[in-house]
Amino acid sequence: MARTSSGDPVAGGVLPVDKPAGPTSHDAVAAVRRALRTRQVGHTGTLDPFASGLLLVCVGPATRLAEYLTGMPKTYLATMRLGVATDTDDLTGDMIASSDDWRSISREQVEAALATQVGTIQQLPPLYSAKKVAGERMYAAARRGEEVERTPSAVTIYTIRLTSFDLPDVEFEVECGAGTYIRAIARDVGDALGVGGHLRTLRRTAVGPHSVDGAVPLSELGDAERVAAAMLAPLEAVAQMPRVVVDEAGLALLRHGRAVPASPETPSGAAVALASEGGELLAVGERHGDVVRPRKVFIPTA
Repeated sequence: MARTSSGDPVAGGVLPVDKPAGPTSHDAVAAVRRALRTRQVGHTGTLDPFASGLLLVCVGPATRLAEYLTGMPKTYLATMRLGVATDTDDLTGDMIASSDDWRSISREQVEAALATQVGTIQQLPPLYSAKKVAGERMYAAARRGEEVERTPSAVTIYTIRLTSFDLPDVEFEVECGAGTYIRAIARDVGDALGVGGHLRTLRRTAVGPHSVDGAVPLSELGDAERVAAAMLAPLEAVAQMPRVVVDEAGLALLRHGRAVPASPETPSGAAVALASEGGELLAVGERHGDVVRPRKVFIPTA
């Protein structure tokens, strides 16, 4: 069982953390590890150091849920600055081009450029990114001044909404799938407008159904009550999954690692949460024919 820095016990689960700008995602995980006095901690998707917002941090046995949380849609509030392009596509990089033509850009032009980003598109990753080329992170080669061959990747952007127009800065909200680079959106919109652009601020406001509003600020991890109140039970953390409620007979089957009957509504080809009648996550499985076979069991097996 994990413990807070005050020594109070905290049950495992998924802790929503509000990371400030500055620390890395690794720093945030290390802070949770220290506060809860457990090494069994892992996050479900990184944020750049200059970005802030929601990190879902898995604690204890819930670390086994990480793979089911990383692919959830994410929502961001971002600010791009038109008229300046940087080598990192964000404010941390060096300027590589500039233009004063942003002064004549209209709101309608920006909205049209943003609209071209919606859908499943081919997105060129930033030069300084964590994507691997020949087994090495791209940013490592870029920092050495070496040429890096980049290839576009398919990403899905569900919605983009312009929220503030105060040139040269433009604020927008985006909901997107895993692997999307928001700074690449700023770069590509700036290029489409012919003036260049880069990302100035980025805040992740939601991951799937989980909002940053209920997250614990990184500075308040020592508050046992705050941490306990924010901690998501495993079943709550995977609320996006189809659910099958298991009775006592099904529970006995799961204890032996055996499949349980599927309900008529249980979809195929997707992870399914197997829950007790009392609302506890018993296992995660997949439907095969008329049964759900457990892939990960969260109760002691026989």
